[in-house]
Amino acid sequence: MIKITRFISRITLLLTLVSTAVLAQKQAADNRAAINEADLKRDVYKLADDHFQGRVAGSLNELKASAWIAEQFRAMGLQPAGDDGTYFQFFHIQRTRVSETSRFIVGGKALTYGPDVIALAPAIASVDAPLVYVGTGTPEEMAKVDIKGKAVAILFSGTPPGDLSFRRFMLTTMNRRAAEFVKAGAVATIFVSDSRADAIYNWWSSAMEMGRYDLPGGPNTRVFAQAPLLWLPASKLAMIQQPNQQFTNVVNVESFSYPSVNIVAKLPGTDPKLKEEYVLISTHQDHDGIRRAVAGDSIYNGADDNATGCAAALAIGRAFAKKPGKRSLLIVFHGAEERGLLGSRYFVDHPTVPKSSIAAVLNGEMMGRNSPDSAALLGSQVPHRNSTELVNQAMAANQATAKFKLDTLWDRPDHPEGWYFRSDHLPYARANVPAICFTSLLHPDYHTPRDEPARIDYAKLANMTRWMYVTAWQVANAPTRPPVDPGFKLER
Repeated sequence: MIKITRFISRITLLLTLVSTAVLAQKQAADNRAAINEADLKRDVYKLADDHFQGRVAGSLNELKASAWIAEQFRAMGLQPAGDDGTYFQFFHIQRTRVSETSRFIVGGKALTYGPDVIALAPAIASVDAPLVYVGTGTPEEMAKVDIKGKAVAILFSGTPPGDLSFRRFMLTTMNRRAAEFVKAGAVATIFVSDSRADAIYNWWSSAMEMGRYDLPGGPNTRVFAQAPLLWLPASKLAMIQQPNQQFTNVVNVESFSYPSVNIVAKLPGTDPKLKEEYVLISTHQDHDGIRRAVAGDSIYNGADDNATGCAAALAIGRAFAKKPGKRSLLIVFHGAEERGLLGSRYFVDHPTVPKSSIAAVLNGEMMGRNSPDSAALLGSQVPHRNSTELVNQAMAANQATAKFKLDTLWDRPDHPEGWYFRSDHLPYARANVPAICFTSLLHPDYHTPRDEPARIDYAKLANMTRWMYVTAWQVANAPTRPPVDPGFKLER
């Protein structure tokens, strides 16, 4: 009986895929001209221009870019769906950083915060203790030293530059080792980069100089005393290796509040009943602003991250404006994504339409780089898949459009980048709204000034956008909305 039930379920799934694919192919043929490279290229160049100075969250430049996006909505005829009859939903973000009154001293020599040292958590701390260097911290090296009551310095060995997955893995490893040292009695942990890890240090230090961000009252706004966890560049290794030194660390923190904004627009559906439900197109407009210069360029324009997602969302809006679906369309540009998915977290908690009316979320994140024939669909496999039907619709749309070879490694729970947890579909999935993310994944220019419009593959971006659009069209016109899979639960 169980085998028969499984057989029937597989046949039903196959028929659903076939019918969805047929509809997707027809819609793709009917609407291919609705998505064109020229529009996408124009919008990417506009948003990733130096004029917006990197669109950093909480800045006037993010607001200027947001006003430009709202004007595009008005021009294509989409209705305001923000607060108070506008396209805008404003919210506050809180920034916490290490203040300039903090001090970091090794053997009587002061270190400058940023270029010489960073704190991996801007927490209040005061330490004055002997410094002990333990090499790479092997069991043999640790057996030779007593770390109780001391600041432990350890050499951190990196991987060759360009290994993008190592950035997040490094922080996880540092936190784990520091916890081990503190448990053994250490009062502080100081990691020093080797030559291979140094490029990663430079990338992280530029970010950590800015501090941490959160919504008011969020976990990153909480400042509490803890054993310091610091990171130094390779240039400080000789200093750290000197014996019989004292380490002095006084960390003070300060907080600031800034405005950020979501931009929200809608297009009513054509069906009297289904128009009460929404297909939500999600993306984010912010990036990293102005940071430490690389090869003379200090503006992080974020062409792929995420002007490509923005251009795709605008193109989908124009296509639906020409031919609306049965369900209504809702497009949300989320502010402050780079600061911790703050705009999407805020919108999920304060939706401008009933949360129960959101049939599905299709999120666009970095859609224009890497191999022209490959892409990824985050949320397509367990435990990240929260709607099998929505995934099947996206798979059928892919076969009807670009036929991308889908990279599934980045959606796995054991991938060191944790990519599924780093874009705006996540808060919706946590709220049990069917959600997937269309992406062409990371590349060496990620979060650097080299992420410029000239490096985008616009033919690929057009194909990614068509894939996303045809998926949205299927959801908008299906007789029933995609259900959430029973038992859906993320691994963290």
